[in-house]
Amino acid sequence: MTFSTPVVVRSYELDTRGHLNQAVYVQYAEHARWELMRAAGVGHDKLLASGVGPVVLETTIKYRHELRSGDEVRITCEFDWQQGKTFRIRQEIRKLDGTVAAEVSAIGGVIDLATRKLVEAPSERFRTLAERPGLLGL
Repeated sequence: MTFSTPVVVRSYELDTRGHLNQAVYVQYAEHARWELMRAAGVGHDKLLASGVGPVVLETTIKYRHELRSGDEVRITCEFDWQQGKTFRIRQEIRKLDGTVAAEVSAIGGVIDLATRKLVEAPSERFRTLAERPGLLGL
């Protein structure tokens, strides 16, 4: 099951043409990732206490349909765990009528906060920290 969280587009997030500002799509994607991690039991405090934190290494956005003030959307979030130090995150920002407004793809990792280096097997790190690892696809 893919995790999703709702958001309503606010007027102060619009650009001069009345569309959702392109930078806000990144914020929505980030919000959904943190909501998923919180739901899985891996909040900021737990990460800091364990000495690690997630890091985004690359983000790609495909804009499909404009969003305007008051539009209600759901932002999905699904982790794709891979071998090595990185993983992929696939997300969609979708209006309630099913229209896809944007597709977001990111490559992430887990950084050791002391050494500032990526850790091996981030999926295992998340598995040990999560109270509900199934939400993270683990």
